[in-house]
Amino acid sequence: MGQSSDDEPVALHRRVIAPRRGWRGPAGGRAAHVEAGSVYLGTTSEVAGLFPFLQASGLPAEGVPIGPDLFSGEMVCLDPAGWVGTLTSNPGVWIQGQPGVGKSAFAKRMCLGLVGYGYTMLCPGDVKGEYRDLVTALGGQVVRIGRGLDRINPLDSGPLGRMLTTLPASEQERLLAEVNARRSELVHALLATTHGLGRRPSATESTALTTAIRLAVQASPGVDPTIPDVVATLRTPPAELLDKLLASTSEEYIALTRELIAAMENLCDGPLAGLFDAPTSTPLDLAAPAVSVDLSALLTAGDTVVAAGLLATWAYSYSALDTARAFGLANRPVVLPLDELWRALRAGPGMVDAMDAITRLNRSKGEVSLMLTHSLGDLQALPTAEDRAKAVGLMERCDTTVLAAMPSSELARFSGQKPLTDRERQLVASWAAPTATGVDGTTQIHPGRGRYLIKIGHRVGIPAALELSDAERTLYDTDQAVRRQMKETTT
Repeated sequence: MGQSSDDEPVALHRRVIAPRRGWRGPAGGRAAHVEAGSVYLGTTSEVAGLFPFLQASGLPAEGVPIGPDLFSGEMVCLDPAGWVGTLTSNPGVWIQGQPGVGKSAFAKRMCLGLVGYGYTMLCPGDVKGEYRDLVTALGGQVVRIGRGLDRINPLDSGPLGRMLTTLPASEQERLLAEVNARRSELVHALLATTHGLGRRPSATESTALTTAIRLAVQASPGVDPTIPDVVATLRTPPAELLDKLLASTSEEYIALTRELIAAMENLCDGPLAGLFDAPTSTPLDLAAPAVSVDLSALLTAGDTVVAAGLLATWAYSYSALDTARAFGLANRPVVLPLDELWRALRAGPGMVDAMDAITRLNRSKGEVSLMLTHSLGDLQALPTAEDRAKAVGLMERCDTTVLAAMPSSELARFSGQKPLTDRERQLVASWAAPTATGVDGTTQIHPGRGRYLIKIGHRVGIPAALELSDAERTLYDTDQAVRRQMKETTT
């Protein structure tokens, strides 16, 4: 290496490096004086305490690619199921952020990538129809629930019922009891909504309902009963049903079951008419790469109708998946995008328990559940303390957390459940609101859109930017309705 003055670059192994005092000229980093560094001696434990600028290692470059790390620029990937046993203990992913910052886009990227790795995507209740285009592009099946569209029979036995006749008699009896128990539980949950009893059935009503379902099944062997069939059984009770209720006269029987029969009638009439009162029109095709049960047609009917729809489609979808696995008809792992989580949890008492069971078993079943919500306040709005505790447990069991833009108040609430550092909270809060107004005519993009803090367990969070392809921008666009309305207003 040759000698040079302070203002001359030094050639080192054919590389040109900056002079010691910096380059001359604008933006050259020129310094008039460069101080010599100080040297300190100490033990390893002491020096570690004096040097707090620690940086965690990046995530393994495996799984679904998300985008560059906002600090280091390296590619960030996620593999929730593949990391179980090494980085995580559960494949659940909790995605939270304020509306419009890209939570659904993140979930759709995960679904797209996992389908490419051989997963089946199952969206059991697509409330806003956001996953319809993606499922169609993947060559999957979209089942649209609504009046004049597809119907789901809450008493449908699914793949399990269709395979019963192929089993030995003793096994048929055992599995039929399992099917009837699932049917009864779902109808109990539907009756707890405001379109039913508005509460769980009493002990006497529960006995009457369970018996009526079993008798309706026996009346038409090999054919799934419908809710009108159960109503007909309740209205004209056979002797076995009267004996179950210890009712010696018709008047006594009517007094015991009047509210139950009226609530069952409500499930077939009024806002729910034509939705769950006939045989299933389109069975789920679990051999397809992706399946979505689209409930967007129910939005105009109100939240209570959507809640009933979520209960029915969730139970039907997951029961179909569970029984298909039992018969070896669905061998691929599954990714479950659970968007609009707050709606699902408020659908009825059965939903919190159903989600709680799913998140406890998804590790053994190889399922990746993506739970999306706006705020932990949504969980605190549930009616009972038991439901609220179970709902918080859903988030706590997700070892992978993805935080999009949200205000400081929400970050403080989140940190009460899963601690965040001050720097992490400041970073995510900085994405929550734009710093410019765009009044100068320039196009402004919300600073939080497409930015996420990804935390794996208690590791330091990694900020990443989601980079979409042109095809994804079209498939994931959830602002089309807003832009269309604005265009119609201005014209």
